[in-house]
Amino acid sequence: MAILRALKWILGSIAAVIVILGVALLLLLSVFFGPSGDEVARVTSPAGDIDAVLIETNGGATTSFGYEVVVVGRGRPPKKKPVAYLYGAVRSENAYGLNMRWPEPDLLVIEYMRAKNVVLEKGVVSVRGKLIRVTIRSGVVDPAAPPGGMLFNLKGRQ
Repeated sequence: MAILRALKWILGSIAAVIVILGVALLLLLSVFFGPSGDEVARVTSPAGDIDAVLIETNGGATTSFGYEVVVVGRGRPPKKKPVAYLYGAVRSENAYGLNMRWPEPDLLVIEYMRAKNVVLEKGVVSVRGKLIRVTIRSGVVDPAAPPGGMLFNLKGRQ
């Protein structure tokens, strides 16, 4: 009886160590191989001095695409904090992503058909001394959007 109890304790300890090592490995992998973040669209304002940049994130097969919209000076890298986050956004029944347009020099409109989660971080952002208004519109279908993720379509179907 004492041997069985000791054996159960040893096996339980080994199982706990394996679980801890597995979790540590997953955390380590997520640090080095976490979600990718790729620039998939850049739209310049009508004045030509400000860009809206779209970053597509991909956490892997078990997640949907994430999208971050950053507003920066023209040609600048998207290092500022995003003005909007969208998760699982689609432009049509078969196309992931969203569209950005500048109907006015100081107004950026982000359009998509539907999304699982939408966060507008900043409705107004200052870039190069200009105040830029940012709005989000759902229910906008883009029938011309190619199927799949935006990076996949940007790089071409290989």
